[in-house]
Amino acid sequence: MAEYLKTGKPADERAEDDAKVRGIVEGILADIETRGDAAVKDLSQKFDNYSPEKFLLTDSEIEAAMQQVSTREMNDIRFAQTQIRNFAEAQRASMTDVEVETMPGVILGHKNIPVNSVGCYVPGGKFPMVASAHMSVLTAKVAGVPRVVASAPPVNGKPHPAIVAAMKEGGADEILCLGGVQAVGMMALGTESLKPVDMLVGPGNAFVAEAKRQLFGRVGIDLFAGPTETCVICDETVDAEMVATDLLGQAEHGYNSPAVMITNSRKLAEATMAEIDRILDILPTAETARVSWDEYGEIILCDSYDEMLAVSEDIASEHIQVMTDRDDWFLENMTNYGALFLGPRTNVANGDKVIGTNHTLPTKKAGRYTGGLWVGKFIKTHSYQRVVTDEAATLVGEYGSRLCMLEGFVGHAEQCNVRVRRYGGINVPYGEGAPYRDAAE
Repeated sequence: MAEYLKTGKPADERAEDDAKVRGIVEGILADIETRGDAAVKDLSQKFDNYSPEKFLLTDSEIEAAMQQVSTREMNDIRFAQTQIRNFAEAQRASMTDVEVETMPGVILGHKNIPVNSVGCYVPGGKFPMVASAHMSVLTAKVAGVPRVVASAPPVNGKPHPAIVAAMKEGGADEILCLGGVQAVGMMALGTESLKPVDMLVGPGNAFVAEAKRQLFGRVGIDLFAGPTETCVICDETVDAEMVATDLLGQAEHGYNSPAVMITNSRKLAEATMAEIDRILDILPTAETARVSWDEYGEIILCDSYDEMLAVSEDIASEHIQVMTDRDDWFLENMTNYGALFLGPRTNVANGDKVIGTNHTLPTKKAGRYTGGLWVGKFIKTHSYQRVVTDEAATLVGEYGSRLCMLEGFVGHAEQCNVRVRRYGGINVPYGEGAPYRDAAE
């Protein structure tokens, strides 16, 4: 049976935190819907001490920001975007339109159509998340989205140059310098100065994630991508320094970033706890990482690899790093996660920034029912059908008529009956189902 060598904040306290966030976000969104641009300006002043005349950057403002990015930094951004674009294009190529004649005279198909407009949120509070611009803006453009609006908060009272550069290089059509709930609210609800989008994507803090949840239905969303989560599944094939580094590397994201270790080695677990204490004494971001580790960190000792798998499946973490003597076995058997990172040479940071897969991933157990952001999230698959012969119209109509009457839908049945009468020459009294006949059996 799994033994918890370290636990985090109790579930009821986490639920209480979530409830507080819900109430705050509700009020902010209602204010934006009522007062539009005025509310957005007040909220930006309140939360970011930033209230320009317009939040939408002009071409000259975008160019000025990009001029502040060094050649080396721009080359790094372009390298990362090349990797992300290459993988996204391969994903898009895997999605094909379909048309098939399922029976003589009946043609069915589907078309993959990009969403018309998307709002991409790029976090930039404690850490300016340049990579999130690649992951959302660039991927949307590879999918073929005609209008992409990108928004990130101000940093030190102005647009962050590297984020603006990444947005522009990724293909953003409109760029906002605006953060938090006010940003996703403005993009989703629209204001006097911004036409609303059809879909919201991108990660964010607990408030941004909750705003997306509350706006879902009015607009589409990619998934619930809240505070980052990481889980390291490991055995004695790896050392404590590597495990501790990988746990704290994600815990530094924020004060509520769960980091979980699942192992079958008590020796490794105890060594990792000691190593975490050592690293926290020298880590420049320890102020944040220590709170996350203290309140959300867990170490779970299991009896077997099967139990390690079962525990990880229940947690369904956003990032799962597997460093064992049977990594392929975990890949074959795991079903609930955001993304997998297999083997000691692989790490979550590379996935977050540069390797090519998308870093916007499901959190809070959403990996049970969805994967992460990818080209397909921006594409709607719409079906169509066409009947091209009298014989097919008659045959399908007869079956349709009777099945509609089985459910009591007389008006539905008449849609079928009118085709049966017109194209098959068969008399079907109004309010009745089509008669059985040998040819239709």
